[in-house]
Amino acid sequence: MIQFEEYKNKLNNIEPELSELFAALDIEKARQKVDEFEEKSGDADFWNDIEASQKKMQEIKHIKNKISSYEKLLGSFEDLQTLCELAIEEDDESLLSEIETGYSAFESELELVRLQTLLTGDYDGNNAIMSFHAGAGGTEAQDWAEMLFRMYTRWAERHGFKYKVLDYLDGDEAGMKSADILIEGENAFGYLKSEMGVHRLVRVSPFDSSGRRHTSFAAVEVMPEMTDDIEIDIRDEDLKVDTYRSGGAGGQHVNKTESAIRITHLPTGIVVACQNERSQHQNREIAMRMLKSKLVEIKEREHLDKIEDIKGEQKKIEWGSQIRSYVFMPYTLAKDHRTGFENGNINAVMDGDIDGFINAYLKAAATGNWAKQ
Repeated sequence: MIQFEEYKNKLNNIEPELSELFAALDIEKARQKVDEFEEKSGDADFWNDIEASQKKMQEIKHIKNKISSYEKLLGSFEDLQTLCELAIEEDDESLLSEIETGYSAFESELELVRLQTLLTGDYDGNNAIMSFHAGAGGTEAQDWAEMLFRMYTRWAERHGFKYKVLDYLDGDEAGMKSADILIEGENAFGYLKSEMGVHRLVRVSPFDSSGRRHTSFAAVEVMPEMTDDIEIDIRDEDLKVDTYRSGGAGGQHVNKTESAIRITHLPTGIVVACQNERSQHQNREIAMRMLKSKLVEIKEREHLDKIEDIKGEQKKIEWGSQIRSYVFMPYTLAKDHRTGFENGNINAVMDGDIDGFINAYLKAAATGNWAKQ
């Protein structure tokens, strides 16, 4: 069958790219690092420093996952080659559906491995802290902020990532005013850094009895979670610490105790809060980690030499400079204004199907091929 030959040619054309990916991912060096670790971990004194050994284990786990992804991709490629050869030799039409299904799965695997080569930032492998802020517009904007919150938690679930609510401030009538969540998973920040900015919603408001169309805005902020081994000098005298009681209708998200913590970094005006944990000590620890993450993210984004160079309150996100629009009426479309990528299935997008947007951003960032504004 001619279809078998077509798939064979497709695979032959892709084969050189697998060699390029092998080099780009530096698989040979990665394997050497794993071998060296396996040898050192056999020494009794390797485990004396628990913190250092755990950090090394996390690093090796990341490397092993990278090797495993590439080897799985290569295995799928070789299986498809063998299947195509068999189908051509036997001229067995019944194998066509198996080849079609296998090739589709292979393409998805290939795309994921390609993206790994684009995650080269210092903190791309870290967990991500996401913050949501409703824009002006009261209930409508607060409802939109909660819709975005749901979209990203659904995305996390799709990818097997864990998420944890750190802080949640309910809206006046519906939705939420703001929230912070921690998304835990390999390369979580590398993927989600594309989502930082203002998100715009156009729809007929369910809160408007006249059925008029409304435009709402909400801001998403994304930072890498900083691990304890990253040293940042934050002076106690630069901090204003407040304790308060959690409350509101968002009880499903937070614990109503006296242990909630709000920390203000006086030199910059940055405010972080945590009310999810049961003890004041735990909330303070997480809030300090959030502050560290924000300071490092600003330092990197502003290309500053030192944390101390950050001056004044940081206006990270300006209203009107939206990165993406979500239109529910008069047509349905989600469109990214930076890359031009769009998806007409708005319900799927709101259920967490945003990989297309993330992939398009990473490719544009790597090539500089941004959409014309």
